[in-house]
Amino acid sequence: MEQRDRLISFLADESILDQETLESVVSQHEETGQSIIAIVKEGNLLDEEQLTRAIARTSGIEYVNLAPETMDPMVAHLVPYKMASRHNLIPIKREDNRLHVAMSSPLNLSVRDQIELKTGYKVVPVAATPTAIRLAIHYHFDVTNVTKQAIVSMRMKEGPDKGAQQAMAEHASARFGDSPVAKLVSSIIDGAIDAGASDVHLEPQGSDVRTRYRVDGTLRPAINVPLSVQQEMVSHIKIMANMDISERRIPQDGHLTVQRDGQDYDLRVSSLPAIQGEKIVIRVLNKGTNRWSIDQIVTSPEASQEFRSIVANPYGMLLLTGPTGCGKTTTLYSLLQLLNTPERNVVTVEDPVEYHLEGITQVQVSPVAGRTFASALRSILRQDPDIILIGEIRDAETAEIAVSAAQTGHLVLSTLHTNDAAGAISRLINLGVPPFLVASALLATVAQRLMRMSCLNCKQPYEPSELELKCLFGESGPDKRIWLYRGSGCEICGNTGYHRRKSVHEILNISAEIRRLIANGGDDQSIEQQAIKEGMKTLFQNAVDEVLDGVSTVDELTRIIDVEAN
Repeated sequence: MEQRDRLISFLADESILDQETLESVVSQHEETGQSIIAIVKEGNLLDEEQLTRAIARTSGIEYVNLAPETMDPMVAHLVPYKMASRHNLIPIKREDNRLHVAMSSPLNLSVRDQIELKTGYKVVPVAATPTAIRLAIHYHFDVTNVTKQAIVSMRMKEGPDKGAQQAMAEHASARFGDSPVAKLVSSIIDGAIDAGASDVHLEPQGSDVRTRYRVDGTLRPAINVPLSVQQEMVSHIKIMANMDISERRIPQDGHLTVQRDGQDYDLRVSSLPAIQGEKIVIRVLNKGTNRWSIDQIVTSPEASQEFRSIVANPYGMLLLTGPTGCGKTTTLYSLLQLLNTPERNVVTVEDPVEYHLEGITQVQVSPVAGRTFASALRSILRQDPDIILIGEIRDAETAEIAVSAAQTGHLVLSTLHTNDAAGAISRLINLGVPPFLVASALLATVAQRLMRMSCLNCKQPYEPSELELKCLFGESGPDKRIWLYRGSGCEICGNTGYHRRKSVHEILNISAEIRRLIANGGDDQSIEQQAIKEGMKTLFQNAVDEVLDGVSTVDELTRIIDVEAN
């Protein structure tokens, strides 16, 4: 009753509602039992600020007008972005052991408990309009704004007599600290993780360092950093990745681990000296990826079942083919997760080992130490393995040992660089493996591509052009009117129209007839035609199905597959 009276008094005293409207609201409240706040919201009787002020007055909490540029960034970042965005809140002030948090739902005790558990501070809720809070979150967490703030701080900190040795000392002392350069690097990495990027490119270009993220397989501009801060930024990244900051003439590699919203990320750093300065590429690996199952990686139920059937064999060889970056290793890892049981000894030889899989022995290729794919594979065969993963078959020696292992009771999984599934067979033969051994060792070859999916948030139907119909159906065309879908671009997809990717496959099972063709020297075309006769769907056919189902687009189909060859 006291809260209701305070609210009525506020609405009357501030002349927010006229007397007649206020009496109508109170009457409806008494008749229905519905809260006054709910009634004024349903009737749109108050604007956003008036409603927020009313809730604050009723609840006995302070109302604030947020000014993001005057807020302390360190305080704002006490709560991670995902929590701030999900619950529309942001810390604005820290006093002793108390943290003042602007919340669009200040009475949500559960969220307040989460903040206290995360920060260790006692939460003091304050009210602010939802729009103002969203703008403050964008200001303090958007990679562009955070990076600009860090650059300004770095410039203010610079002095005319600041030498290289002093700069390096500052980097060393602030390796994981709150220095401006640390904030700059952190904001770029956080932006990449939030965007779901697989790689970060930092490229000196003229007067700027161009920052780009590889998202869903394509590079996307992020922000340009002034060239004047490039050396500090590169030195800081090198220190974090345990690289030599004094060496700028030769390429280097390093790595580090960062945590974001409770999730660990492994960052593989590569530096490359260029004429305008060192280019840095950071590969972002989610260390939780090893929990993905085959059904999450291979989303087609038919393809998933085929993969399960292939690896159910106790021995033989499965080869995945496709260009770099098409997800071959990820698919193989998902199969290892399926096969990794206490009864099996699973060993891999990789270059590099990208994800660490629990319960599996992983061997890193090291040519400097004389550990090649072939030599490591020989050692592995003396370790009583049941299942062997070879990162890539690159030479005749590795191919011969792998085929021999597949014939002597081991299940061998590996990759090759060919355009289609049938091409993997001729590639093995060209490496020097006799056709009859290839025929007896192979279980299946699989061609894979990653296809960007239309953004679910902004995709719209449209009627395809004649050129698009010809691409999908050839000269015959469809037998009925069809509609396709494509994204118009929004904040979620970075205005690209695409969000996330899915794998499409061409699975060529080695039947008795195909074994005969291989042993008799059959070419790729005859093997592929026989496989199609036996029910194989080509990459092109599977990609067309994704377009017709509204999952992807004709443009994406033509990007990943040579349509003219189909």
